[in-house]
Amino acid sequence: MMDGEMDEAMRAHLPVSFGKQSMPQHRPSSVHLTTRSTLEPTNNSSSSSAAIAVAKSSWVDEPIKHSPTAVYFEEDAIGSLLPLPSVTGQLETVYDDYRPLIGPPPPPHSSSKKFDEEEEDEEIIGPPRPPQLSSDDGSDSDLDVSPREDKLRFPLSNEIVLKGHSRIVSALAVDHSGSRVLSGSYDYTVRMYDFQGMTSKLHSFRQLEPFEGHQVRSISWSPTSDKFLCVTGSAQAKIYDRDGLTLGEFIKGDMYIRDLKNTKGHISGLTGGEWNPKSKETILTSSEDGSLRVWDVNDFKCQKQVIKPKLARPMRVPVTACAWDHEGKRIVGAVGDGSIQLWSMKSVWGSRPDIHVERAHTDDVSGLKFSVDGLILLSRSMDSTLKVWDLRQMRNPIKIFDNIPNHYAQTNAAFSPDEQLILTGTSVEKEDTTGGMLCFYDRRKLELVSRIGISPHQSVVRCSWHPKINQVFVTVGDKKEGGTHILYDPSMSQRGALVCVARAPRKKSVDDFDAQPIVHNPHALPLFRDQPSRKRQREKILKDPMKSHKPELPVNGPGFGGRVGTTKGSLLTQYLMKQGGLIKETWMEEDPREAILKYADAAEKDPKFIAPAYAETQPKPVFAESDSDEEQK
Repeated sequence: MMDGEMDEAMRAHLPVSFGKQSMPQHRPSSVHLTTRSTLEPTNNSSSSSAAIAVAKSSWVDEPIKHSPTAVYFEEDAIGSLLPLPSVTGQLETVYDDYRPLIGPPPPPHSSSKKFDEEEEDEEIIGPPRPPQLSSDDGSDSDLDVSPREDKLRFPLSNEIVLKGHSRIVSALAVDHSGSRVLSGSYDYTVRMYDFQGMTSKLHSFRQLEPFEGHQVRSISWSPTSDKFLCVTGSAQAKIYDRDGLTLGEFIKGDMYIRDLKNTKGHISGLTGGEWNPKSKETILTSSEDGSLRVWDVNDFKCQKQVIKPKLARPMRVPVTACAWDHEGKRIVGAVGDGSIQLWSMKSVWGSRPDIHVERAHTDDVSGLKFSVDGLILLSRSMDSTLKVWDLRQMRNPIKIFDNIPNHYAQTNAAFSPDEQLILTGTSVEKEDTTGGMLCFYDRRKLELVSRIGISPHQSVVRCSWHPKINQVFVTVGDKKEGGTHILYDPSMSQRGALVCVARAPRKKSVDDFDAQPIVHNPHALPLFRDQPSRKRQREKILKDPMKSHKPELPVNGPGFGGRVGTTKGSLLTQYLMKQGGLIKETWMEEDPREAILKYADAAEKDPKFIAPAYAETQPKPVFAESDSDEEQK
């Protein structure tokens, strides 16, 4: 037996997969190289420009996919947070914080070590530090990660974009586990994304249109994340379950009733809405009709409470934004006259606010946010400002951040997970080269920490920093396209974007079978069957010479009897007589007029062709006599 026959015989007793090469295994770190984003600080000083030059030269060998994301540090912020004297120290502190840590960190310099000892008692800004590494002998002096290194460690090294909307994304909601994302847009749709079932193609698994022709303005999850609230430009809010199935729609009020307390629902378009963070049965909505309403999820026919803001004149002024505090015991609303009003939930309470701040902003307020401790209130307005309020003393804001463009009524402000940072987005202005940016502010020092360029041509509207997965969600868009940017760091973030980026799309197999759906036509009987197109029938008939009765072509060329023959005669006898010279065809060569005129002289001399034919029927011609003789007489 030959060697080849032996191999075939042995292979018949082995499994089919025997001898196949295993799929190449990629390192987890290499999966995220395609989502890396560049970080380019601005040239604020000569030392920073030198640091940038060194950094760029050190990043040449890294296979990073460039994206428009960039980080801009303010000069004052760098001076306060990074007071290291040397260029090398600045480079290590600024740039190493945005790279995944590979191997043990380098030993700290003497200057930085001294600085860490001085600032040891300060409160750490940003997410909590990763666990410290220790050596075998128990001494961790060389492997400790200094607190100063973690202060600027934002999860911004990588970025993915959830696309699908054709207009700006104006609403964003991430559930408490960080596995499901909802995005609403000005294109009237809501898209649902699930990280656990999403591949690297980043497609949404469901698309909803809550109310036809109305923009989506706010989305909010319930405390248990089993339902969510959808607020559109219509007067009726909707409740959906976790899978996107409609559970109910709140009733619309009577627009002809003057007193808003006597109506069962809103009578004008909604501007905002939020689920109570502590009660899964209570919802708050604000509207353009000038009222805030508290709803019960179990009763869609009427609201629980109607809140009418305090106004200087009896008129209808829209409520542009609303929010719950962290305990669900206080409500804050922003009125179109620029005031901010706060109410406390009591057993018996009316519309009189507990706190009323007149002229808090000069334009409409687009976002309100309570801190977890209930001491700080953030208000984002379309007057290009972000104000920080102390709820214990609301007469004047403790800080005003200005020059933050805002052109959208849904732009919000948010806190970091430890609430040491405040973040908000900016809108794109005309003749602006920076684009939409995400600004980070220090809550304790009340100063700008950093600015991150998200999109060069699209405005930033909604932002959120999820505490469990440690990822930053930012919505952007314009009149042509909208999306949700997710910023993360493989060394700091968990689940979320890391799961779907590492999951490659499934390849189609030859064994896949797609059953075609059977279409049942209700009018299948000949009596109800639609007639075929007449145009196609007409074209088919025209191609059939028998049905179309196509006329014969006119005679041209030699032939007899109206038929044209290539043999100069349609009959064999005619052909043979022509070839023998017995038949001469001269009429084809004569002029018809000359052929008739050659009989003119013969007809005149001997009129036997025409005159005899009419001799018996025609009367005798009588000619009139001339009257010339009578006229002469």
